[in-house]
Order: sequence, then C-alpha cells, then structure tokens
Amino acid sequence: MKTIGIIGGLGPMATVYFLECITRMTEAERDQEHPRVFLESLPDIPDRTDFILGKSGEDPLPLMVQAGQSLERMGADFIAMPCVTAHYFYDALSRELGIPLIPLTRLLSEDIRRKGIGRVGIMATSGTLESRALEMELERQGIQCLVPDGTLQEMVMDIIYGQIKKDAPIRWNDVERVCDVLLGQGAEKIILGCTELPLLKKSVWRAENDALSHMLFGECIDVLEVLAQKSVLESGAVLKEEFQDVIR
Repeated sequence: MKTIGIIGGLGPMATVYFLECITRMTEAERDQEHPRVFLESLPDIPDRTDFILGKSGEDPLPLMVQAGQSLERMGADFIAMPCVTAHYFYDALSRELGIPLIPLTRLLSEDIRRKGIGRVGIMATSGTLESRALEMELERQGIQCLVPDGTLQEMVMDIIYGQIKKDAPIRWNDVERVCDVLLGQGAEKIILGCTELPLLKKSVWRAENDALSHMLFGECIDVLEVLAQKSVLESGAVLKEEFQDVIR
C-alpha cells in the first residue's frame, strides 16, 4: 500500500478526527490491513484566515512547505491536508513538493456535481470565503453557492474560533440559525467547509439534540469524510462499503 502523509495541526482536533475517519473507513480485520500514515502536526503554522484577510503578515506557506517536504523525506507517497482554508495555498505548495497533494476543493466539487446537487450553502472561515477557493471550484462544476452574510458569517466564525477551537460549549442555537437560513435560501446541502465544523457531529451526540443531529448528518457534507475516503482509496487499502458514498 501507499503511505499517506498528513500536514496536520490546522487545527489539531480536526487532524485527530481526520485520522479517526481514515481508520474507521478502512475495511480491516487486523492492524496490518490499515494504511501507513505519517503525520506532521504543526499547530504553530500562522493562521491562514488572518493572512488571507490581511490581518497578519505572517505567511503560513513556508511552514506548510517544510511539513510537506518532511513527509516526502519520510517516505509518504502523497499528502492530505485537512484544512480547507489552507487550500488557498494549494498551487504554491504543490510546486514545492515532489509528491501529489490531494486537491480537496476540486475533489469535493466534482463529487457534489456527480451527486446531481445544483445549489449548496457554505459554512467556512472568512478566509476561505474571501479567497473564493472553494466557491470557484464549485462554480466551475456549475454549482450555485450560498454563503452567510454579515452577522451570520460572524456567527460562523465564532462557532469555529470561539467555540470549537477553544473546546468551549457549543451554542447550538447559532448552528441551527445558520443552517436554517442557508436551507431556507434554497441550499440542497450545506458544506461544512472548515475542517473544524465536522467536529459538531461528535458534540451533537452528547447534546442529545435529534433535530440538529438530523441536520448535521442528513443535510450537511463533511469535508473530512470526503478527504478521508480519497486518502484510503489512494493508499490502496480497502474502503468499507458503507463509505463508498460519503455525500448522501
């Protein structure tokens, strides 16, 4: 099998969940049937959103290149990067690597088109929305994008930075409000377009909120599952049948 390299720490808990997804999705009866994974977790990589928005002059690219080249030297055959905002740097990073970097935004957009979905809502960082890295890929596939405006986007940023990243209690009314507005505007699905946001799915079990569970599991697209599915397949490991189609 091929070895998966992961540029992680963007953020740390999203990386942990991504590793869990890879393991959970692999059909294996013994340890040796799981893919080999090399991880470079660099949580000190400067904030991608702040750089894209011009709030910081600290360029995250050099440390991302350092992590990718380290994985290459270790023997990784390809790289997965579980951070949507970081894919703003995809082309520049790819040029510095001698092994493939999975193009998450393109992969996601192509999968959504194949499912016949024509209109999506996007929950993502302001950096991802400002760069339009995800929107442009979706629009190339003929998919209409709906994004939160003003106060609603501030709410999304607080869910990501003020709640999930800080491991603070989730204000579920905020999550429900954002999802309700996007679905009310005609979104067929909502992309959890920041790799922190799929962690809501783990938290909602503890909250025992059936309505939100249905929304997060039934109406939302988990970008980490999409990336994990591709990583397992690229490694040559066997993908469990239940995960052959992660966009439902």
